Amino acid sequence: MKERITMRVSGRVQGVYFRAETRSVASRYGLSGIVRNMPDGSVEIVAEGEREALARLAAWARIGPPAAEVTGHTMQFGEARGEFAGFSIARDGSHA
Repeated sequence: MKERITMRVSGRVQGVYFRAETRSVASRYGLSGIVRNMPDGSVEIVAEGEREALARLAAWARIGPPAAEVTGHTMQFGEARGEFAGFSIARDGSHA
């Protein structure tokens, strides 16, 4: 059964390839969704897929790529909506 997770990651997470690495990790786990920089300096991740894969993505996002320094994160699970075809990077604060 597919689920949805919405995460917000803060710290040094912009300008450190966080979005590109998130897309790579999410794709490797078979997830669909979107990742985007937010105006407050955080990164938002919305992903859908199997719960185990979502949990793996969430665990990765708590650390991020090598140049990142994650100082905070929030996450919320919900029902999948089926609105994504693949995993993409959005322009800052917008939808793909």
